[in-house]
Amino acid sequence: MIPPGETIGILGGGQLGRMLAMAAAQLGYRSHVYAPEPDSIAAEVCGGFTRAEWDDAEAMARFAADCAVVTYEFENVPVPPLAALGTVPLLAHPRALETAQDRLNEKRFVETLGGKPAPYATVDSTEDLAAALATIGTPGILKTRRDGYDGKGQWRIMTPADAHGLDLPDVPLIYEGFVTFEAEFSVILCRGADGDIRYWDSAENVHKGGILALSTVPASALIQDQLAHARALARQVADALDYVGVLTLEFFATADGPVFNEMAPRVHNSGHWTIEGAVTSQFENHVRAICGLPLGDTALAAQRVEMRNVIGDAAEDWPKILSDPANHLHLYGKAAARPGRKMGHVTRLTLC
Repeated sequence: MIPPGETIGILGGGQLGRMLAMAAAQLGYRSHVYAPEPDSIAAEVCGGFTRAEWDDAEAMARFAADCAVVTYEFENVPVPPLAALGTVPLLAHPRALETAQDRLNEKRFVETLGGKPAPYATVDSTEDLAAALATIGTPGILKTRRDGYDGKGQWRIMTPADAHGLDLPDVPLIYEGFVTFEAEFSVILCRGADGDIRYWDSAENVHKGGILALSTVPASALIQDQLAHARALARQVADALDYVGVLTLEFFATADGPVFNEMAPRVHNSGHWTIEGAVTSQFENHVRAICGLPLGDTALAAQRVEMRNVIGDAAEDWPKILSDPANHLHLYGKAAARPGRKMGHVTRLTLC
């Protein structure tokens, strides 16, 4: 058990790290961010900030020397340089990063546990893409196997003609067939080092342009009917990885049951509603888990909760958002409101 007063290291300097650090401070911990970007919105609320490249072994070792435990706020942290952390615990274990960083490895791993992903095929050449289209058909999405998020590194292929003339990047790709689904949802759990697992209510998620727009709890009846199956798979993933902390699996709710979409070994955008909408937030429980503390209650704190992402210029509507007393606004402190950039989120509670 790591007692309050110690320092938690956070790899990555974005909004998830910011909210982790704020939850850690509430429990009496100090946070130290490591990130290559000079401007870190997470570092603004932390006691320490190491700005260095991921492969800077000396900087990583100095960072580790200040930390009692290290965690990460996004899944694209390069794994090999983390050896410089030495004996400082890294939670969740880097095997979770290795699994989630490659979409092909992730799907194969979930299949070994009985999960059902969308139909897929590896694509390393234009010939591979032609074969994938012939086998799986269209519509579908061509994705980079690594580093893509929020719709980045993706190409929609609605007809075979859409693939003609595509300038494919020189990186491994994967083609995924479209899934006919009624809704999207996420299973978010927290697993302690002792194997204790807590689930939050699953949010029904709506995406626009590949970016999460709205999460609503409770979810529809169809999703509720598929939760037991989806949670069982999520538990198998967590147990197989000996996972410690918050883990997220995203699903499509279909007529034939839940179809696995992707996993995120970290706190997740679709769980931001838990800050006000649950007895214990995903951020607090992640801190509790990695520090060996008892996990908090994940029950709903309201009858209904809606979380909307604040994207781009919508952040300028903060006076209107705050005019509704039921709204809880979180702005992340980002300087430039670019199109498609998550500037914050707003959570609205219905208490009765």
